[in-house]
Formats: sequence, structure tokens, C-alpha cells
Amino acid sequence: MARGKVQMKRIENPVHRQVTFCKRRAGFLKKAKELSVLCDAEIGVFIFSAHGKLYELATQGTMQGLIERYMRSTRGAQAEQVKETQPMDAKEEISLLKHEIESLQKVLRFMLGGEAGTMTLNELHMLEKHLEFWIYHIRSTKMDIMFQEIQFLQNKEGIMNAANEHLQEKIEEQIGITNVAPTMTNIPYPLTIQNEIYQF
Repeated sequence: MARGKVQMKRIENPVHRQVTFCKRRAGFLKKAKELSVLCDAEIGVFIFSAHGKLYELATQGTMQGLIERYMRSTRGAQAEQVKETQPMDAKEEISLLKHEIESLQKVLRFMLGGEAGTMTLNELHMLEKHLEFWIYHIRSTKMDIMFQEIQFLQNKEGIMNAANEHLQEKIEEQIGITNVAPTMTNIPYPLTIQNEIYQF
């Protein structure tokens, strides 16, 4: 029996609410551990129950280490956001755009067979990251297209099988009709009947 769709609203019954919390909390933490193992990701989870009880999970290292790493990351992001919000001088913006254009031209020359010596280590590292991202994107797109083609072929196979079964049934019906056709040997000829009637 299929389960119905659960409405996303607060469960009014406190017993049912507590049971659902325990089950879903365990499932959520299990999924976080699986994601960490499968994808080699560092995951930290905090859960506070309705009664204020704390549940936490750090898949690698300690929760304190993850929090410190998070704080360092957000500080860097906040500093970048502050820099972006501050208006740039026109000369600075022009020099920055020129630098970006030069970097892109270097990358293009390198990708079209230029010498690697013209690029710095940082530029090569950034290019490597971009190429890895592009390869991943290309492979995922290829997989999507292949999956769609497989689905199409499976649907076509299903249609062909159904048509084959229908034709097979028609053939069996035709064979059955020819085998069941009545024989005319037992029926007397009309002339014979007339002769028998008019004999004196």
C-alpha cells in the first residue's frame, strides 16, 4: 500500500510529533553521514528539539574545528562583499578589466597550443580548476543525453513489443478460425434431396 503525501504543517498531537522528530532526525543524520562518505564532504549539523535539547554531528574532526573553518570562510566572503560594495575608481576599474582581458588572452593562447611558460603557476592552477569544472559539466550533460536516449529506446521497445504481441494474437486467431471451419462432407446435396422426394 502506497503512503500518502505528508502535509508540511505542524503535527498537533505531541506524541506523534515526538515520534516523527526522532525518526526523521535519525534519517537526516544518517543521510548526512552517507553524503560525507560518498562525496568526501565535511558536514556539520546542529539540531535543537522543541524542548531545547541539542543534537549535533561532525562527520570529520570536531564540531569546533568545523565552526572555526566556517568563521574563517565567512569572514573572507564578507570582506569580499565589502570590497564589492565600495565604489571603484574609474582608473582602478579600467586596470582591473585590462588585467582580466590579458589573463583571458593568455588562457586562449595556451589552449590553442601556446607555450606554458607564458603563464604563472596561479594562472595555470585557475585554468586547471576551470577545465575540471567544464569537463564535469560536459560529462553530466552527456550522461543526461544518453539517459534520455536510453529512455526513448526503452519506450520504443515497449511499443514494438506491444505491437508484436497484438500481431501474434491476430495470427493465432486466424489459425484458430481456419482449424475450426465446419466440413461440408456431412451435408447432403440439394439435388439428392429432390430426387428422393419425387421418386414414386
